[in-house]
Amino acid sequence: MRHVILGTAGHIDHGKSSLVLALTGIDPDRLKEEKERGITIDLGFADLKYDMLTVGIVDVPGHERLIKNMLAGAGGIDIVLFVIAADEGIMPQSKEHLAICGLLGIKAGIIAITKTDIVEPDIVEVVAEEVRDFVAGTFLEGAPIVPVSSRSGHNIDRLKGQIQQSALATTIKSPSGIFRLPIDRVFTLKGFGTVVTGTALAGTISVDEQIEVLPSGIRTKVRGLHSHNMAVKSAQAGQRIAVNLQGVDKSAISRGDVVVRSDIFTATDKLDAEVRLLKNAAKPLKNRSSVHFHIGTAETTARVVLHKAEKLMPGETTFCQLRLETPLIAMAGDRFIIRRLSPVDTIGGGIVLDPSPAIRRRKADYSFFDIYLKGSLREKIAEKVKDSAFRGILKVKLHAWAALDIAEIDKAVEALKKDGLITEVNDALFHMVYINKIHEDIAAKLRIYHNNNPLQSGMSKEELRGLFKQIEAKAFYKILGAFHKVVIDKDLIRLKDFMPSLTQIDEGVKFKIIGALRASEFQPPTKQELAVTFSIKEKQVEDILKLLAKDGLLVRINDSLYMDKGSYDKMTGTLSAFAKGKKEITVSEFREILGTTRKYALPFLEHLDGKKITMRVGDKRKILIG
Repeated sequence: MRHVILGTAGHIDHGKSSLVLALTGIDPDRLKEEKERGITIDLGFADLKYDMLTVGIVDVPGHERLIKNMLAGAGGIDIVLFVIAADEGIMPQSKEHLAICGLLGIKAGIIAITKTDIVEPDIVEVVAEEVRDFVAGTFLEGAPIVPVSSRSGHNIDRLKGQIQQSALATTIKSPSGIFRLPIDRVFTLKGFGTVVTGTALAGTISVDEQIEVLPSGIRTKVRGLHSHNMAVKSAQAGQRIAVNLQGVDKSAISRGDVVVRSDIFTATDKLDAEVRLLKNAAKPLKNRSSVHFHIGTAETTARVVLHKAEKLMPGETTFCQLRLETPLIAMAGDRFIIRRLSPVDTIGGGIVLDPSPAIRRRKADYSFFDIYLKGSLREKIAEKVKDSAFRGILKVKLHAWAALDIAEIDKAVEALKKDGLITEVNDALFHMVYINKIHEDIAAKLRIYHNNNPLQSGMSKEELRGLFKQIEAKAFYKILGAFHKVVIDKDLIRLKDFMPSLTQIDEGVKFKIIGALRASEFQPPTKQELAVTFSIKEKQVEDILKLLAKDGLLVRINDSLYMDKGSYDKMTGTLSAFAKGKKEITVSEFREILGTTRKYALPFLEHLDGKKITMRVGDKRKILIG
């Protein structure tokens, strides 16, 4: 089944709703006030069914004060049915609606000249000619013009045929993207609870599926689905859908919220965009001006930060960042409308280039904007990954970044990885420019550390990680592990070309320390005592002791105590000789055979226990060598 959305457009009282009723038999004016006043106040909905084709119809209000309601229904339109009454011709909202449809990127349309039954035939011809001139240079240039009468039924079947023909020629919304349903209505049905409706812009949805309503942040489940007045198990892009939400109060949701798959989308409060000011805008748009901002069914105010100029002249286009008063859901490729705050009129619109940008400083190089606007999918993704800098970007966030098929995005990502432009680390994508930059920064920080700590074998992982807090920990360690210029030794990291070394001053201290330990034999001075004896810092003594132990000149007993290697070998040899006559030894016996004190005998034995040379059994040690 093919699903296409047709939206009406045109001036108030030009017969849009009557035409929808004549086409479908459904009165789109559902509100009591609409029926009493005979005008459309809010969105109305109907559908037109053909063989293997359903055309969902969104009927929008034409009154100037209700343009925001019109905009809420125009975002998902594939084809516009542009309505102009034969008795009035082109009117102010005809012009505004046409401008809006153009700004929203609608590509196809049909023009219906209504109320032909109340004017002479030659008037209809005159109006048709005026309409051709009116739409020249717009997406409606060359569009079929069908004179109709909703009252008499004149040409209604012809119009139905034209709608079918246009719908079959229209590129349909993709069911392969991420599901997204901007909400245009919220109501409650007795026995069912809260129901929201909208036009699915992409993807599919099924009963019992877990979903989110954003930016409200509500997590819920699909209790039921209806599409075109029928209960369905699943629905897809291009359909008008009613979603029955489980356990959600009506007051918690409003028009402008979006139903999406859980844990994929994040609301944004700024957008990079290309913006165009209409030729007939009353005055230029100044940098940092505030405007009404409309996207999908959402409306907020935004500050327009122009990047290349202090003001945008009517008819001009430029790049900007839109700072939004309230967060909303958007994707690259989405179209938007801006309206002046006062007087409230449509002044322009544009296309979202990046829905999750950094704060942009005004600068001369805007090449990334050109890539987002005109580049290939691979180029756009490479630029977005690059723009994510040291943070990286999850592939699932790329799926929610651009309004494209997931398979197309994944294919482009794999091609970029194969070409060595990006890499994947713990599900996050990084541009190689930043991987190389991280590696350069790691090398620079290690070089500084080595220069300041020449005796240290390396920097601790934890200390190095603390210098890169902008990178997620798991990703950082994986990036570190792929860096060929470093050596990772347990919890220490050093550059490959670095070896701990002693300065000339330290070399002198080194021999003094070795001499002191050798002379003391089994009663070696502690680290603290050595520092006092040689009038140097305890940290320097510690570094020298560790380095000498690494070189095999000393043996570490504990944090404070080291032995000369010759004395250590003499200790183990004395113990081995003792074991020839007796396989167990007490602390007192050990102290006596070494000629030392209990102060040293205990840490020596604890060290030997750890080396499995001895094993404590009660108050004695079993000797494991001999």
